Amino acid sequence: MEKLKAAFMFIAPEADPKKHKTIISTPEVELHVVGVKSYDEACKVAKELVNQEIAAIELCGGFGNAGVAKVSEAVERKIPIGVVRFDIHPGLDNKSGDKLFI
Repeated sequence: MEKLKAAFMFIAPEADPKKHKTIISTPEVELHVVGVKSYDEACKVAKELVNQEIAAIELCGGFGNAGVAKVSEAVERKIPIGVVRFDIHPGLDNKSGDKLFI
């Protein structure tokens, strides 16, 4: 079986996708982890991940409903977008990303 290439994207105000990224590789999965600082940056990075043949992206709980929708639209629904769900996120001062990043 071919190794699954997937990504996990987290959002944090000071994240830089050029610096805050890593790849974790197991025999079955190659997981790309990358941080972004805004929804717009997330959309740009998501498109780049699709071009790298990533099969699925999971978004951290800091992405609100609007952020998930923006990323889904950015990849033109070519790959599935999953999400860890928090209505408010403890790492974002108990706010939704929709309040901070739109």
